[in-house]
Amino acid sequence: MDDKIKPLKIGELTAPFPVIQGGMGVGISLSHLAGTVAACGGVGILSAAQIGFREEGFEKDPIGTNLKAIKKEICKARKIANGGIIGINIMVATQRYEEYVKAAVESGVDLIISGAGLPVDLPELVEGSKTKIAPIVSTVKSAKVICKMWDRHYHRVPDLVVIEGPKAGGHLGFSRKQLEIFTPEVYDQEIRQIIELVKEYEKKYQKRIPVVVAGGIFDRKDFLHALELGADGVQMGTRFVTTYECDAAEEYKKAYINVSKENIVLVDSPVGMVGRAVGNTFALAEGKKEPVKKCYQCIKTCNPGDTPYCITNALVKAAKGETENALVFCGENAWKCDKIEHVGDILRELCE
Repeated sequence: MDDKIKPLKIGELTAPFPVIQGGMGVGISLSHLAGTVAACGGVGILSAAQIGFREEGFEKDPIGTNLKAIKKEICKARKIANGGIIGINIMVATQRYEEYVKAAVESGVDLIISGAGLPVDLPELVEGSKTKIAPIVSTVKSAKVICKMWDRHYHRVPDLVVIEGPKAGGHLGFSRKQLEIFTPEVYDQEIRQIIELVKEYEKKYQKRIPVVVAGGIFDRKDFLHALELGADGVQMGTRFVTTYECDAAEEYKKAYINVSKENIVLVDSPVGMVGRAVGNTFALAEGKKEPVKKCYQCIKTCNPGDTPYCITNALVKAAKGETENALVFCGENAWKCDKIEHVGDILRELCE
């Protein structure tokens, strides 16, 4: 490995490559992708978002089926990982969030990464376990809030901090106005300020808190830039979608390979967040309205009575390969994907 690239240490856990594969739902990063990334020396992350959508019983009892699927997928990922680090991304906005966290902890997951809201109670939910916890923050303000609350209420700090920038895919932690303000140069300064804040808490607790940068990380140049800003590693999602090992349907991967730079768009998600997706027929349809026939109990902020469409249906269709009439989330750099490759080759390209 390149001398200036160090392993990622999260407490007693060590990943030879300082690369976390981002959690992508619905059904994009499950046991095969996460397990392979971990086996190759990175950190593999499952997405808890409707993780049981392919399981029997999902239509009748989505949450109950998801809780069982969390345990099943973590177990499957462990078998592939060969001792590597397995984590799970659980959105704070998830209905019955606490139960999802507890199911993951009971399964012995190494790491929980949590965003889409501030995971203020996460320390309490993992208390007594070895599971590491990492908030996703997008601004200095959100980083200050979470570190201050965990310090005050639980006398602890994050084991890892993920800084997710404005170039990320899926649901974003920014308003449209913020996305205009945060140019790459401006956001670099935000990253530096968050890292400085984390260092204050490192000093207070005499504990190393690694920081990784996410959002738009695609190649070695992006990776090295993050390290130059002071990060300990990166989190990547988009690049891992177009791998042989990704759990998504082949049509989903082809949607990335075929998309142009101009055809990656911002969408207003029905759960009240801005998202980034492939500009297909579904995403570009103005005023689209599909009455919700069934609620799959996914996100707290969704009101089935007035939502323009069901986000679960839109994402499940995409994961299954119906990519033209579904929501295909992607990062800003998805247009750079031009081939299907192996996870191990990506990690070696970045770090060696």
